[in-house]
Amino acid sequence: MDVDTILKTALELGASDIHLVTGHVPMARIHTVMTPLDYPVLTPEGSVRILEQMARQESMTQFNKIKDADFSYEIPGLGRFRVNAHMQRNTVGIACRAIKEKIPPLKVLNLPEVIARLTYLPRGLVLVTGDTGSGKSTTLAAMIQEMNQRYYKHIITLEDPIEYALHSSKSTIEQRELGADTPSFASGLRHVLRQDPDIILVGEMRDLETTAAAITAAETGHLVLSTLHTVNASQTVERIIDMYPADQQNQIRSMLANTLQAVISQTLFKRTDKKGMVPAVEVMLCTPAVRNLIRENRAFEIPNVIETNRAMGMNTLDNAIAELYFNGMISREDAVAQAAFPDKLERMLAA
Repeated sequence: MDVDTILKTALELGASDIHLVTGHVPMARIHTVMTPLDYPVLTPEGSVRILEQMARQESMTQFNKIKDADFSYEIPGLGRFRVNAHMQRNTVGIACRAIKEKIPPLKVLNLPEVIARLTYLPRGLVLVTGDTGSGKSTTLAAMIQEMNQRYYKHIITLEDPIEYALHSSKSTIEQRELGADTPSFASGLRHVLRQDPDIILVGEMRDLETTAAAITAAETGHLVLSTLHTVNASQTVERIIDMYPADQQNQIRSMLANTLQAVISQTLFKRTDKKGMVPAVEVMLCTPAVRNLIRENRAFEIPNVIETNRAMGMNTLDNAIAELYFNGMISREDAVAQAAFPDKLERMLAA
């Protein structure tokens, strides 16, 4: 069974993800729905052959050592994929995320206008958060591309693996992949300040060392963009603080209050008005009021500040979901299911 043929079929059907699991037919996620593809059931030997076809030698070495590997795979003329290979029930499983070849411009992503304004920031920390598959990488790539076409700057990305291939326009862009170009996010960040960057993209702030290095880079006058797997702005602030030992948390609250510029939290919905997906986006901008709440350990009050500053471009997740529903883009069932406060949203939709 040829993996390129399977992936081509899935892309033609509009799949975002393809799952190749031993003992099952290949499956594709098409507009959030897991859909079987018209191919035979994968055998243990077939899954291993597919993995060996897709993975580079260093990825195979990692897989054989720890039973997990993340890498990218490209089919020339068709597209790129972010791949996770893993073991399950003593057989190989492979998950592939399709990555568009062309970076969509911000204006076609149905994102709030304020996100385009964030690309003019000279320094600080901007976080894009959300569940896996919520469009974080696409939003970040579109923001980088916007700056790439406007500024003569030096942009360095640290990714695991490289997803969108960024091509230098006015800016000079370097993309470093974990494993191939640097051993870890933390290691890459420790050395990146010696490379004279203006803008730094960190694929994910996944541990204390990476988070501390990203905040330090933002403190030293760089614009740092990164992601976290959190669902809203207040949870994002709390997650960062909680990474630190208790005796360091007051210090990091002060550092975060000084460096954080914005948190963008995304949730993707299946559209009801036409084919495709649309994001609901919570936006928190770091006004003096928000900075004070972070310093004073009152992140739980952040939703109130967002609610009362909508004129500035801020928006809560539930308000963003309600707007999509009232504009006829998503179903009521999906809106309530993904709301931060379902009961409150139900009353809002019934009003």
